[in-house]
Amino acid sequence: MRIGVFVVAARFPGQEAGHVLANAVELIVAAEEAGFDDAWIAEHHFMSYGVCPSATTLAAVALGRTSRIGLGTAVSVLSTQHPVALAEQAAMLHHLSGGRFTLGVGRGGPWVDLEVFGTGLERFERGFGESLDLLLGALSGEPVAADGEFFRFREVQMVPGARMRPVVACTSEATVGIAAERGLPMLLGMHIGDAEKAALVADYAARGGTARDHLAAGVAYVADSTAEAVREIKESLPRWLEPGLAGYVPVDGRPRPSRNVPAYADLLSRIHPVGSAEHCAETILRTAENTGIERFVLLVEGLGEHRRTLENVRRFGAEVLPMLRR
Repeated sequence: MRIGVFVVAARFPGQEAGHVLANAVELIVAAEEAGFDDAWIAEHHFMSYGVCPSATTLAAVALGRTSRIGLGTAVSVLSTQHPVALAEQAAMLHHLSGGRFTLGVGRGGPWVDLEVFGTGLERFERGFGESLDLLLGALSGEPVAADGEFFRFREVQMVPGARMRPVVACTSEATVGIAAERGLPMLLGMHIGDAEKAALVADYAARGGTARDHLAAGVAYVADSTAEAVREIKESLPRWLEPGLAGYVPVDGRPRPSRNVPAYADLLSRIHPVGSAEHCAETILRTAENTGIERFVLLVEGLGEHRRTLENVRRFGAEVLPMLRR
């Protein structure tokens, strides 16, 4: 079982983005010291939900500040960047870290990012498979060329080259199918519970997927009692989620998706490790049993105060991780 932190670089009201990013690096250092196996960094653009626009850049900084912990992206958005350029960045981090870096990629959403970066709605809607195949080719250690709908160029040698297999964020049946066809592990989101995760794992296997090392994202907060932890998380998460989710601006005229934030905070506190140390450990073990997933990506920033985030990380490492490893 591998337990990692999920670094969203969430900006709560009144916080300055530069300070949030600096705190994110300190969070990763603290996670290494607390015994976590990995730190996974999110990418967002033009919004307060997460203020890290380049997960690979933040991973590079964190790799330079740490010596043991694995670093990954959860995820780098493939629809808004060139797959070969992303492969070059991943290969650099792979070599410079001694193999501690894992690339996670996702389709992203129909957001204004597609307009700003010039990749367009079409590449989001039907180009993810082509983009992913090009990325895999660029991370195969062999020369790469393209002659598709969205990418066309003569053969080039990747320098530096690296043999890497990315993780794919899967939030739809279509993306599950794409990951399964290529034998790539899935990253499943924190918005769904064990039953939905288990169904996606089963769907993946039914489509011929061969990877076993899928990941499950969730929220994590440990307190003296489960009641105390749930109360505090349900009070704090809406302060981040209300303005943060409003930052998703569609690229076209479609309505922006809405979510009942208090209900969502309640859901997250019920299905994830939020509670006493014993409750947190039991929740993770139950999810592993129900889904077969043994790699976890836990968001620990839910209280919105850096001091308390570090305390959460240290306490989780001291009280919960030993139970899981027994």
